Amino acid sequence: MIELKGDERLDYLLAEDLRIIQSPSVFAFSLDAVLLARFAYVPLQRGKIIDLCTGNGVVPLLLSTRTKVDIIGVEIQERLYDMAQRSIEYNNLQERIRYIHDDLNNMPSVLGQEKYDVVTCNPPYFATPKRDEINENEHLAIARHEIYCTLEDVVRVSSQLLKQGGKAAFVHRPGRLLDIVQYMRKYRLEPKRLQFVYPKQGKDANTILIEGMKDGKADLKVLPPLFVYDNNNEYTPDVRRILYGDK
Repeated sequence: MIELKGDERLDYLLAEDLRIIQSPSVFAFSLDAVLLARFAYVPLQRGKIIDLCTGNGVVPLLLSTRTKVDIIGVEIQERLYDMAQRSIEYNNLQERIRYIHDDLNNMPSVLGQEKYDVVTCNPPYFATPKRDEINENEHLAIARHEIYCTLEDVVRVSSQLLKQGGKAAFVHRPGRLLDIVQYMRKYRLEPKRLQFVYPKQGKDANTILIEGMKDGKADLKVLPPLFVYDNNNEYTPDVRRILYGDK
């Protein structure tokens, strides 16, 4: 029996038939993480995957349904690491998923460079604000703001971890697209796939999914747009399939 602490709850990942520990006051994953886990390339049988800024471990859990290879998640917050650890125990995935409680900037020296086939990351989206503007909830502040890692840190470490030809996938905000592309090219990750996510038809995009290949050739493909809600404010068929496995 897995212990739940404080206001934690055990939620379903419906399309994958898995459960995950969440806490509204500490951390609950967003649609962005689910979209990243579906967008990223993953090898089926051989290779190594690492998820940076793993939070409560939702991306490794979701990726585990698409691949048989081992997955590592890295999370700096001990509370979230503990939640992630208990979630893989609940789902009996200890042999395939491993979590590391550490700063992602340490990973190239801890795990070795150029050993991974895929890196995924749902990083903090916002630059660190002034002290009086930071969310009083420390867990949420660290997850949302570049307090312990910057976007450049994320891209640099991803490149260091990847083998030549390996792939890195990120989810972020459209306003940082040019920054992401600049850092990716600086650290030898050539952008290869890009998708814009829109709340609904007629609205501006509010999310981007981008994947690059280490030392790849320039050849960016822009995928069809993904719309989250229809005109009735219901999930579109594409998003329903992602979330619930609906046909």
